[in-house]
Amino acid sequence: MLKQFSALLPLFVFGMVSCQSKPSSTDKKANDTVATTQTSSPDVVAKLATGPVDNAAVMARKQVPIVCYHQIRDWKATDSKGAKDYIVQIAAFKEHIKMLADSGYHTILPNQLYNYLTTGAALPKKPIMLTFDDTDLDQFTIAAPELKKYGFKAVYFVMTVSIGRPHYMTADMVKKLSDDGNVIASHTWDHHRVDKYTHNGILVIKGKNGKITNRPVDDWVTQIDKPTKKLEEITGKEIVYFAYPFGIWKKPVLPEIQKREFKLAFQLADKRDPDYPLLTVRRILDSGYWSTKTFSNSVRNSF
Repeated sequence: MLKQFSALLPLFVFGMVSCQSKPSSTDKKANDTVATTQTSSPDVVAKLATGPVDNAAVMARKQVPIVCYHQIRDWKATDSKGAKDYIVQIAAFKEHIKMLADSGYHTILPNQLYNYLTTGAALPKKPIMLTFDDTDLDQFTIAAPELKKYGFKAVYFVMTVSIGRPHYMTADMVKKLSDDGNVIASHTWDHHRVDKYTHNGILVIKGKNGKITNRPVDDWVTQIDKPTKKLEEITGKEIVYFAYPFGIWKKPVLPEIQKREFKLAFQLADKRDPDYPLLTVRRILDSGYWSTKTFSNSVRNSF
């Protein structure tokens, strides 16, 4: 199967529609932090539970609202109708986050969610998880400061090919988010769909003299193993969470995700797989078209 990778070609596409999807072992540690309110005590580290997982029990527990964001910026005349669904304008984003705070929501991080799903560990009243995909710069410059006003923490799923590119975060920014108590998680190298990966791919290289060279490549190493290791080097922490590009997954890929010892993997709005509920955790998009009331209703009714 021929497969040609490009580090730059996907970036402009990803900026608009990166994770679109139709609605529908060893003991690892991570420095997730219990979410706080404006008046709460200092953050407390939530350690991962250990032991066997009862998938039926996981499926039986009430799902926690998880929201996915991409770009936080005002619309441009060049933005397509479809792209606007993934671009939450700045004023709207601030209103949505304020609504969550005013309504008594408490942000949680993946370690807390994992412990709750696997052991029934207690969560704060009205828990919610906020997630950001694709490493866009506005997530650092606009979203993170807004969340900080309310003591909210978030999960940032980083696409490593974009680090340091124009309009994307730098490695220092990624580390700063981690150091501030947010969670950095894996989101592949350049956002290729997981269900298209092969262990026997071919990288086609064209030299300056026009000569074509074919080089064997393992997509799982290129897209997940190496990027995850890079994020660990940047943050100094183990990376044990993952989000599927475009929110797309298929059951045959789940054993490969499991081999990499991810504790949770996040999709979008498809039904969870009862055999792999921890690797098919549902999220909803906060649409650029939603009013604050619509967003509030979706958070309450989608899970």
